[in-house]
Amino acid sequence: MVSVAAEDSPAVAAGAAGDVRNKGKQTMAMTLDELVSQLRAAYGATLQSVILYGSAVAGEHIAKKSDYNVLVILDAVPLDRLAAVGAVLRAWGEAGNPPPMTFTAAEWKSSADVFPMEYADILEKHRVLYGVDATEGISVSSSDLRLQVEQQALGKLLHLRRGAMAAGDDGKEQIALLEASLSAVMVVFRAVVRLGGGTPSQDYATLSGDVARRASFDATPFRRAVEHVRGTKKLSRDDAGIVLAGYMAGMEALVAWLDKFQA
Repeated sequence: MVSVAAEDSPAVAAGAAGDVRNKGKQTMAMTLDELVSQLRAAYGATLQSVILYGSAVAGEHIAKKSDYNVLVILDAVPLDRLAAVGAVLRAWGEAGNPPPMTFTAAEWKSSADVFPMEYADILEKHRVLYGVDATEGISVSSSDLRLQVEQQALGKLLHLRRGAMAAGDDGKEQIALLEASLSAVMVVFRAVVRLGGGTPSQDYATLSGDVARRASFDATPFRRAVEHVRGTKKLSRDDAGIVLAGYMAGMEALVAWLDKFQA
């Protein structure tokens, strides 16, 4: 999905960093400015907003590891221009970024109940890269948020279990699983804090501690994963299995806590 907010800031400037391999050839990754320029050219006057959200505006963006999440709002989807848009998004994807979440203005205004976690993230922290701030007048209900948080937490736990089974006792694969899951788990953690009426910390280690206190589990494995991804304290292959086991135990405790939570 794509998100809401942008300015000429270090977060936007950081979009120029990094390069990408494509069929054996090295090419420069598309920057945020280039993405906006090409979306404007492809969509024309129907483009209302381009909004940045996620780690790039939340303070946990790590160059060459974190991707850029973008929200695109249109007056209408121009079917005759989808091929041109597809070419832009292929280049964007080659830089390791997910495709923008694209809504018509009417869809965006009516879908907060369908994607409450994503909307809550966007509403709290975003930057408008182009056009109007489409977040004005949008709100998320606690009942909608509670339902999606529980579903997503359980989904992440099941994914971790499948990954752990596939990794076996291979420390390298276990570390890769932790790295790949961390950002999505932090999205769930932010929603858990909001569900309890709090404002989630933008620091992943602090956020992990907050959620662990609420749901009564040990935050240490999550903090270790955060330190590893940040590069401040790398996990060894020998430690990976223990950290992964504690990480999954924490998610199990969170799922059980959410099952009993009353919004």
